[in-house]
Amino acid sequence: MGNAEPIRVLVTGAAGQIAYSLLYSIAKGDVFGKDQPIILVLLDIPPMLPVLDGVVMELQDCALPLLRDVIPTDKVEVGFKDLDAAILVGSMPRKEGMERKDLLKANVAIFKTQGAALDKYAKKTVKVLVVGNPANTNCLIAAKSAPSIPKENFSCLTRLDHNRARSQVAMRVGVPSDSVKNVIIWGNHSSTQYPDVHHAKVNNHGKEVAAFDAVKDDSWLKGDFISTVQQRGAAVIKARKLSSAMSAAKAICDHMRDIWFGTPEGEFVSMGVYSSGNSYGVPDDLIYSFPVMIKNKTWKVVDGLEINDFSRGKMDATAAELVDERDTAISFLGV
Repeated sequence: MGNAEPIRVLVTGAAGQIAYSLLYSIAKGDVFGKDQPIILVLLDIPPMLPVLDGVVMELQDCALPLLRDVIPTDKVEVGFKDLDAAILVGSMPRKEGMERKDLLKANVAIFKTQGAALDKYAKKTVKVLVVGNPANTNCLIAAKSAPSIPKENFSCLTRLDHNRARSQVAMRVGVPSDSVKNVIIWGNHSSTQYPDVHHAKVNNHGKEVAAFDAVKDDSWLKGDFISTVQQRGAAVIKARKLSSAMSAAKAICDHMRDIWFGTPEGEFVSMGVYSSGNSYGVPDDLIYSFPVMIKNKTWKVVDGLEINDFSRGKMDATAAELVDERDTAISFLGV
């Protein structure tokens, strides 16, 4: 075991079910590396602290060599102090009969507070991943509330959608999912997202072919494939009576590991990032999911991909939803 300095990693909503699937992977080195010691900081709301104590006991009982300390807390000044990475899973879930506007309002309050806490207590180099929904807009509010931290350090999770799309194509062709690369999720982590396979490649028994040529079913790729990926979260809830936690946790690990170690040569992944200055005609000042390549912990949008009319319409529709969400959210910020 190397003598590397431990990094401080915060997970919010730490008593919840996504965190329960996530914490073991982080603590055993799957995300930040096999020789990187970790201090895990677990933040949740006061009523969840007894549950959190149980999670802490279990992490201790895993006897993981990389896990140097576990700090459960309900206080932002403890939770956000000196962070290297922050995974913001906790958010206000939508309750039965709740208007979307009310949901946004509750989450603006949460992410304004957390952004301000990042600004005040975390390292300026902190990498922030927002998972709690509405993830794109929550991420934007957090970034705006942390003016001293570069906007590029904030991203939201669309890797779950990306992995869903990748897996759907792989199953359809009959290859392992790592034989499919460069699917793209454009836009919002909502049912308006656009899963795009126009630039995806499939390694079909040793030969790399375009996804459309491998699948050989354009109407599926432009129809049911898209709606299956868009609606997958709802389908899981309907079946399990709980939202996807195992797959969400896996996507979080993929996303953070790629930020830490970079993307493989010639491959890109999807993440919600700051849109200003993009080359795809997406409005500025949004957190919008793009294809990105990552090197030295810095992402860059993959430029120069050809966008046909079909794609353009779908990219614009999800952008319109995000503009609307942003404008509503900002009206609650009291700015």
